[in-house]
This record gives sequence, C-alpha cells and structure tokens, in this order.
Amino acid sequence: METNTEMYWTGLSPDEARELLVNKDKSMKDKRMTLKQAVAQFIKNGDNVGIGGFVNIRQPIAITHEMVRHGFKDLTLSWQSAGMAPDYLAGAMMLDPNHFSIKRVEMAYWAHEAFGLSPMFRYLAERGMIEIEDWSNYNMSARFKAGAMGLPFIPTRGPLGSDIVKTSRTKVIDCPFTSRPIALLPASNPDVAIIHVQAADMYGNCIIRGTDATCAEIAMASAHTIVTCEQLVEHELVARNPKDVKIPFLAVDAVIEVPFGSYPGACRRHYYFNGEHIRQFHAAANAMRKDGSSALLQAYYDENIFGVECFEDYIAKFPVKKLLADQKAESFNCERLA
Repeated sequence: METNTEMYWTGLSPDEARELLVNKDKSMKDKRMTLKQAVAQFIKNGDNVGIGGFVNIRQPIAITHEMVRHGFKDLTLSWQSAGMAPDYLAGAMMLDPNHFSIKRVEMAYWAHEAFGLSPMFRYLAERGMIEIEDWSNYNMSARFKAGAMGLPFIPTRGPLGSDIVKTSRTKVIDCPFTSRPIALLPASNPDVAIIHVQAADMYGNCIIRGTDATCAEIAMASAHTIVTCEQLVEHELVARNPKDVKIPFLAVDAVIEVPFGSYPGACRRHYYFNGEHIRQFHAAANAMRKDGSSALLQAYYDENIFGVECFEDYIAKFPVKKLLADQKAESFNCERLA
C-alpha cells in the first residue's frame, strides 16, 4: 500500500498503471491457456482483483473456483455490483482464512437482488474480518473509468449530499471553474481483472452481449486481465464487426474457453441462473453465520470445488435436463426482449 499526501492506492498507483500499460506487449499473440495457468501466472498474494459482471449476470465463477483451489492471502476485491463471484471467495475465507483470505473490499453492492444480501458478506462484515469501502454503482464505475483513462482521479457530483463522503476516500474541493463543491474520486487500478464474456478470439478481443457492466473499464484499468468465454471464435469472425468488440486484445493477458463459466449465475443469450443451487449455497453459508456450524459449507466446497479437477467437472454434476432448462429459459427471455 503506497501513501502519497494522504491518498493511498489499494492496487496500482496511477503512475504505476500508466507505466505498465505503456510498456505492455501489445502484439496480437495467442493468449489461450488453462485456468490453472492463468490464475497461477497473473494473480499473487496481496493483489487488488477487479471483478467483472453485474450481480448474478456474467460473474467470473470459473475463475473464482480456480482461485479458491489455488489459495491466496490478503486480497483486495474491487467491483461495481457483484454477488456469486465474491461469494465463492468469501466462503473460502470463512472455512479457512489460512488458505484463502480477503483483506479489503471496495464496492457498491454485494447481494443478489431476489436472493437477498450475501450471507458471506454479512459473516465477514459482522465479525470485522474485512475492511470495507462503500461506494455507489456510479462512483465505482467512475473510478474504473479514471483508471482506464490513466487519470489519478475523476470529478463527479455523485457523492455530494450522501454519506459516501464519510465512508470513502472521496475528496471535496471547490471547483476551479465554478467555485462550487465538486467531489474527486480516486482512480481504481486493480493488479488483475477477472472477467467472463460471451465470446472472444485467441488474441483477447471480447464480445459482450447485454449490459457491459463496466467490464471494459475494469480491463483497461488493470495491469493484467484474465478472460473466460462461452465461445472461443475465429479472429476473422470478430474482425467482420469491429464495433462488437467491447474489450480490445491489448487489455487481455489470458483467454480460456469455459462454457457455463458464470453458472449458477446467468449469461445473456446462453443460460438463465440456477436459483435452487444459489439458495443451497447461501443456506450453507447462513448456517455457519448463524450458529458457527461449518459442516454444510465445507461439504459444498469439498464436493463442488476442492473435489473436482476443473470447472467442467463441476458443471458435470448438474443434471443435463437442468442445464438444458436454464438454456431454454434464457432463450425464451432473449426472444421476448428481442
């Protein structure tokens, strides 16, 4: 953690991030690798990890499973709104903080809308086990935007008139042009971003359908980006419609094709979320939060994460009929909203 005139950076400093981007290899090279390789190569203890997706949509679940198997210490997690991805990481910390631990979270929302507040968040927060910096969705998006632009901060009116000024590193100054108060938000430059998309080519050009969820900004703001995709497609297919590329190859360091890589969350045009499985996972965490019993949560991790070699083995545990039903449910939604 670097201190600079009362401002501290919980990931890269803006100068470090800019230098890394300038010196980054921007050649179009084959970036395909396995999840094990990507997680081991690009994530290290103490990193600030930027998480893409939104709540239960396009969460990088496959990557978080591999992170849990690998084990990391003292991570900072940064996101806009998320649910299942930080849940898997936090659940691992609940079970064994010596194997996996989170030091700090910087976010706007850690919950599941229809499924309620994350029980993992409640467990860690109620026990004072993590530092929490509270922002709004817009504020976190703006912070990633500043990081992507190579700026140390970004001016907004967002925090003014709210308690966010009291819970964050927001600085309020008199605007040099209007003399009225303006809030300055520190840039967010994660050490590594973890993102799931619908399609990508082997160079890292990514296509996102539905909400962008600030994923492009997180990728451009980070020193490294690991991308999983539902489909790995030929570069020529991507090049036909360059406007479809939401994240350019120069921001991406690793590409892994992982069908159902957001499951049991949802992925636009591919599958709807599995509410029954999400509730099962949360029930196990709630049992530990309420009475300290870790048996259900440990059994879940032993069966679904530690007991498998790869994410494909986890997906294989779901009945084919259920996977097809969730695909059909999303197909129905796409047709209805087309």
